Amino acid sequence: MEIGVVGLGRMGANMARRLARGGHRVVAYNRTPEKALALAAEEPGIQAVTSLPELADALAPPRAVWMMVPAGDATEEMLRLLLEVLAPGDLIVDGGNSNYKDTLRRAEWVRRQGLHFVDVGTSGGVWGLAEGYSLMVGGDAEAVERLRPALETLAPAPDRGWGHVGPSGAGHFVKMVHNGIEYGLMQAYAEGFELLRSKEEFALDLHQVAEIWRFGSVVRSWLLDLIARGLAEDQTLADIKGWVADSGEGRWTVLEAIDQDVPAPVITLALMMRFVSRQEESYA
Repeated sequence: MEIGVVGLGRMGANMARRLARGGHRVVAYNRTPEKALALAAEEPGIQAVTSLPELADALAPPRAVWMMVPAGDATEEMLRLLLEVLAPGDLIVDGGNSNYKDTLRRAEWVRRQGLHFVDVGTSGGVWGLAEGYSLMVGGDAEAVERLRPALETLAPAPDRGWGHVGPSGAGHFVKMVHNGIEYGLMQAYAEGFELLRSKEEFALDLHQVAEIWRFGSVVRSWLLDLIARGLAEDQTLADIKGWVADSGEGRWTVLEAIDQDVPAPVITLALMMRFVSRQEESYA
């Protein structure tokens, strides 16, 4: 299919590459045009444009445009600008980490102007280019079906790793909970490996343990694969500061749990531990 990709950060650029390599015609735009021009120069199948009107002109209607921009004001502004250059019947995809409540409002805003809106919670990071992306899709069935060729290319395989999970907002809601679970998993791994390291009389090889757990164990996961890579380089983690940011989804998950009266102690405490990591000294 023919698709526009707006926002060429690490994930957006790699998604454009994967689409182009999958046989799709990709028209790429970035707020700083140098990124789009460089990407098009290195990747056959990608056409760079330097303005949103040029993006609209380069795509045959009904158009499909996939946004990969930061959540919040950046997404809001980009959506406003796209609505100025696109036409009724066109399709806009938000593949970023937007709050699902914002997505519900934006979907209605787009529909009132006669366009379609699909929210896609996207997981896979910088490894998605080779491995494929996990895609949690929200929106009406007609719009999602139009997007199917791109979704099947971006996913690890056409028949797995992606799915239409519900109406508008559902994709971002599922991705929010996904990231909350990730917080809990990461905290559990961190605590477990710290406990292993503290047992000095056993002189455990943490990389060896990680490699053992990667195969056959019930705690195997992609996160564990990444831990194993890191431990292979340096088991002391001397060059890694014990400071962990949070991008918002963990907070939103905890707030949603409170709103829904759903106990979520592991995710909540994992979020709190990220706050602790950023305190050099606690007044409490």
